[in-house]
Amino acid sequence: MANSNILTGQYVHISQTPASIGDRMLAQILDWVIQFAWMGGTLYVIGLLDEAIDENIIWILYFFVCMLPAYFYAIICSVLNNGQSIGKRVMNMRVVKKDGSRPGVGAYILRWLLMIIDGPLMSGFGLLIMLMSKNNQRLGDLAAGTIVIKLNSYNKLQVSLDEFSHFSSKYRPLYPTAEDLSLEQVNLITQTMQLNENDPRVHALAEKVKQTLHIEHVYETDDAAFLWRVVRDYQYFALEEI
Repeated sequence: MANSNILTGQYVHISQTPASIGDRMLAQILDWVIQFAWMGGTLYVIGLLDEAIDENIIWILYFFVCMLPAYFYAIICSVLNNGQSIGKRVMNMRVVKKDGSRPGVGAYILRWLLMIIDGPLMSGFGLLIMLMSKNNQRLGDLAAGTIVIKLNSYNKLQVSLDEFSHFSSKYRPLYPTAEDLSLEQVNLITQTMQLNENDPRVHALAEKVKQTLHIEHVYETDDAAFLWRVVRDYQYFALEEI
């Protein structure tokens, strides 16, 4: 099985195995079973209430309780469960960006929209695309820049820990939102930190990082120390996910 090489900044080097087509099909079938079970169960309950409540309320329940959760199931699960539907969780899989970072809501929506083309209604077009693509990506993945990976392929996981010797078991991150940094943002910070700490660009970047990560209180006494702490917190969260 081909590996997908992921580089999360200069800190975590990963060779991760994309989920197999068979595993993805099983996860999708399980998700469909859950969706149909939800619709069937809620329809049964709503049917029991048919004579007890107003017909307009019945239609509201049908639309908001039965149909909408099933219709938006994939997006709801992905956003709330970090790229995992129930089927993917059972199969130990997750949707990630090509650089290993967490996809945004827009990426999940794009994958979901293109399921119209990738799904069985188009006679398995998505299966054909997965067979032809390098990392078993369907059209939705290619458009959104995502990969579905296996989480339990630890024998395929290569992590360079030499650069993490400064971490101890007692290390605690100060800025939780550092986890949300993208690969490009971390690279920009590390490149800027090669400059003299008195360079005005260091100060400008520190202010931008505070704004982007919604950091109101800074623990460090200077901008350079703050930026390094943000990078270390990013490293911490990257290792924690692994």
